[in-house]
Amino acid sequence: MSKKATIIVFSSDLDKVLAAFNIALGAASAQMQVTMFFTFWGLNVIRKKKSGVSKKDFTRKAFGIINKGGENRLKLSRFNMGGVGAGLIKRLMDRLKMPRLKEMISMTNDMGVKFIACTTTMELMGIDKEAMLPEVKGFAGVATYIDEASQSEINLFI
Repeated sequence: MSKKATIIVFSSDLDKVLAAFNIALGAASAQMQVTMFFTFWGLNVIRKKKSGVSKKDFTRKAFGIINKGGENRLKLSRFNMGGVGAGLIKRLMDRLKMPRLKEMISMTNDMGVKFIACTTTMELMGIDKEAMLPEVKGFAGVATYIDEASQSEINLFI
């Protein structure tokens, strides 16, 4: 049986998300079974750019207006400077021939990393399955994460 790694992606900060995917790629390269569980703001990472909210009560509608999905909308946790910082990081990554987040999502998916979107948070924020990227095949709650994590040698919260 191969070793397992579980990563909760809670943040939508670009630098934190890049670290989560870099770790996932490293673990998958080491032949580990990797599960990434996206919850709260981390759902923005795996949402389509043009996704809205399905539920139209006031609170969920407000979440949809404020909380946009799409990997190109992620900001840096520090030194974002109105988006300039994120742009600088992306240009530097290009210059160093490092994969951008969109490529990392594709690479991890190709390596068999499981993407699970938290259904509890999706319900809370009025997001439906159609709003997610095609790489997202799993939809589950905390019980699934607990089961995955209890069998994993590595558990991270990012």
